Amino acid sequence: MSLKIFEYGQEFPLESGKKLPNIQIAYHTYGELNADKSNVIWVCHALTANSDVFDWWPGLFGEEELFNDKEYFIVCANVLGSHYGSTNPLSINPETAEPYYLDFPQFTIRDIIHGHDLLAAHLGITEINTLIGGSLGGQQVLEWAASKTIKIHNLIAIGTNAFFSPWGIAFNESQRLALTADPSFYEKRPDAGLNGLKAARSMALISYRTYNAYGVTQVESDHDKTDQYKASSYQSYQGDKLVKRFNALSYWYLTKAMDSHHLGRSRGAVEEVLHGIQGINTLVIGIPSDVLFPPQEQEFIAKNIPNAEYYELHSFFGHDGFLIETKTLTQVIGNFLAKYNSKAEQLNLIQENE
Repeated sequence: MSLKIFEYGQEFPLESGKKLPNIQIAYHTYGELNADKSNVIWVCHALTANSDVFDWWPGLFGEEELFNDKEYFIVCANVLGSHYGSTNPLSINPETAEPYYLDFPQFTIRDIIHGHDLLAAHLGITEINTLIGGSLGGQQVLEWAASKTIKIHNLIAIGTNAFFSPWGIAFNESQRLALTADPSFYEKRPDAGLNGLKAARSMALISYRTYNAYGVTQVESDHDKTDQYKASSYQSYQGDKLVKRFNALSYWYLTKAMDSHHLGRSRGAVEEVLHGIQGINTLVIGIPSDVLFPPQEQEFIAKNIPNAEYYELHSFFGHDGFLIETKTLTQVIGNFLAKYNSKAEQLNLIQENE
């Protein structure tokens, strides 16, 4: 379960036409790949998460959970641009022997998927039993399915969309304005832009949670108070937490990658692209209280992928509900997989008896 590094060691072309001279991808695996390589669970993580899915998605992933290392070979790769081990703006540019900083080329969700394909080939993975992700992870899941570069049996997309909305881009641009308002953001040093990052995280958190959640968790008991509110200290605390574990440049580039998500780019109408995701058992999960990825975006996906199922996950916590409501997710996803696994077993028995 320790962090592993895949060194590609070759030129890595980006969708923009630019190239990285080489890349590395950090990843975790859990369990063992079975003889027929049919037990792969691939997890795509969200914006500031890492490849240790047992750490950040407990209750759904773990030794005794639905997705466990006894039955499955679980893979989670750290995305390109994230500083949790994969090539990112603070990596050394071999052409200059200095970190890239803002000379790092912009990349897209498709570039991230290209990296996943390379890692899958490195691990000897030719098919994925279940591909799952939420938020930016869900964008990766859909892009990988649309790219048709690997066989996928079951697809689970949570709190995500087929293309990033103007609303979502506006949220991200507002955060980038906070990043660049910090004068140190442009300085060539690893801790550049941390005050801006703190402000950006505070802004993002509002889109991850709900009015009602704040109304309960941050409510004041002292009605005479005129300053030092719980909600204020909570925002500051959450900003500080991210500053301690992330960097401003990775955050800037990853929000740009999220903005780039559009299944229809160079392919045609989004509806047609989704319709082309055929032969994959698909479960799309929306959260009615999600203001960043509202449920009509997931309904659109489920409507256009042939035979896709749609489930509404009711959560007090908004977008972050996909990380919190793991008891419900376990039941819903477990039932979904059991249904199709049962059908697959029946089909195998029929074929064996023919």
